Amino acid sequence: MKINNRTFIVSGGSSGLGLATVQMLVQAQSHVSIFDRSPPPSTVTGPQIKFCQTDITIVTEIEKAIEETVSWTKQTKAILGGVINCAGVGAGAKIIDAQNQPHSLDLWDFVLAVNLTGTFNLTRLALQHMVHNEPEEGLDGERGVIILVSSSAAFEGQPGQAAYSATKGALRSMTLPLARDLARHSIRVMTIAPNMFVSSMTENLPQKVRQSLENDLVYPKRFGQPVEFAETVKWILECAYINGETVRLSGASRMPAKM
Repeated sequence: MKINNRTFIVSGGSSGLGLATVQMLVQAQSHVSIFDRSPPPSTVTGPQIKFCQTDITIVTEIEKAIEETVSWTKQTKAILGGVINCAGVGAGAKIIDAQNQPHSLDLWDFVLAVNLTGTFNLTRLALQHMVHNEPEEGLDGERGVIILVSSSAAFEGQPGQAAYSATKGALRSMTLPLARDLARHSIRVMTIAPNMFVSSMTENLPQKVRQSLENDLVYPKRFGQPVEFAETVKWILECAYINGETVRLSGASRMPAKM
């Protein structure tokens, strides 16, 4: 799909991997609607960017933000071409903690509400508009692309990642059925599963934990850079034959069983 003169929704677009994606899309002459609880940095501004303050766990806020975005596309003449679901939270808790207390159900519900249900709601509500797009000129007549963001934890969850791994594994499992559902609308669905990346989540890791994780990396022997995630998004958007798959962005590394 040609990405210039299209509008893309990026949830979690005010920081980290989402922000890098926003910057890539703007550079590629796209319009971007950022759905986030916090605004992006003051340097991220201009006629190609719209910010919609959105709590991804509240359906009415998602609906409002999508309606505002669709109205904006009518002004800019840049149709809604896709959704990149970068909003997410990480939470660590063992099923039974050191005091023999069970995993908090509130924490479980919160992680699912953001990572899984939030992604599902944003995707389904945006799609009701995208399916009406005029097919793109060319061989495949694409109408749009949905990108989900999973994690290496979907494959090799670590101790304390039961809730997080459950959500990221569910996103991975959703990818193929969604792609098959949307084939009749000429809309592709892809998932990216990053390993350890420079982000707000990893910046807060204790130094001992960070060093342990870096020691298990293969090559490159470093955390991924947000721009490398954004470049992967760009490739997915532009390569029409990649569909229904989960791309591991891991540098050949696998998460260890213990930190």
